[in-house]
Amino acid sequence: MKQRLDGGPARTPVVFTPVTHHPPSFTKTILGIDPSLRGTGYGIIQTSRPAAVALTHGTIACPKDWERSRCLAHISRSLREVLEQFKPDICVVEGLFFAQNIKTAIIMGEARGAAIAVVAEAGLDIFEIAPRKVKQAIVGYGAAQKIAVAKMVQRMLNLAELPAPDAADALALALAHAQGNRRSGLTPLKKI
Repeated sequence: MKQRLDGGPARTPVVFTPVTHHPPSFTKTILGIDPSLRGTGYGIIQTSRPAAVALTHGTIACPKDWERSRCLAHISRSLREVLEQFKPDICVVEGLFFAQNIKTAIIMGEARGAAIAVVAEAGLDIFEIAPRKVKQAIVGYGAAQKIAVAKMVQRMLNLAELPAPDAADALALALAHAQGNRRSGLTPLKKI
């Protein structure tokens, strides 16, 4: 004690190094798919603050004179290319809807199956959202017209041009999923 009072041995000063804390990143890349035999829409967004950003979107088009098997192969091949290029974290597919025509329902199911198989092959978690819930999340009205969905998607993602209808629906799926996750899952997401 006396040494301290008399100036004793010099003390080594304590140096505090500031620690920079980086909050965990909640950025996700979400692939939305609106399956159809003649026009499968896809859209990839990246969730970030303050708003989501569109990375790509488009329609996998198949001419009317192509056989169904050729269309399904084209859908699969095209989605593989999108998955390889953009490497999304998760996928959201439009849920099943009521179809009065059984033939139409089967054909839609084939396109949906081709898309889901490719995404599952890539190892992504796949969720589905009913069309009415997507419209409710994006436009605020479950029976909204396609043009209203497209305009709201354009606004939400700050797109220069209105996306094509099928691509707009795919982007809306991805946005609805991102919104649902931010709300702490008020409605449980259906994983397929």
